[in-house]
Amino acid sequence: MGVHDHKEEAARAVGQLTAGIVTVSDTRTAETDESGQLLRELLTGAGHRVEAYAIVPDEVEAIRSAVVRFAERVDFVVVNGGTGMTPRDVTIEACRPLFSKELEGFGELFRMLSYQEIGSAAVMSRAAAGAVGRVMLFCLPGSKGAVRLATERLILPEIRHLVSHIRKR
Repeated sequence: MGVHDHKEEAARAVGQLTAGIVTVSDTRTAETDESGQLLRELLTGAGHRVEAYAIVPDEVEAIRSAVVRFAERVDFVVVNGGTGMTPRDVTIEACRPLFSKELEGFGELFRMLSYQEIGSAAVMSRAAAGAVGRVMLFCLPGSKGAVRLATERLILPEIRHLVSHIRKR
């Protein structure tokens, strides 16, 4: 079976998925969270349901708590923000210990695609993804451009395929 057939079979097997969105920011509100709003639009536009949403401060425990809480009730979680290099950027530190399996290629491909759009500044992105048990977790930069790029080019084309794999026994 080719990759195209494999992905189609996975999409049929898992059907519509539920998602959680976590925006990491010390300053954004529901009204000013453009990246979170864009994520919601992209995910629902692709036929998924957003079941959980939160804005949390750039703090390891706040991020980890939201991800763990959402992972109990959704198929995948997308965290946006807090992936850069400033001392307050702790999303990766909060989420990486939760991975039962890390999807290294996600960050690599994101940075490659980002480099094509923004050049060498892409090196500062610490985008990451992995399985947290039977739930996929994606950590994205907080800019709208990064959210759109990762969601349209990586997450949406593969999410059903990924979920079908992590659910196998």
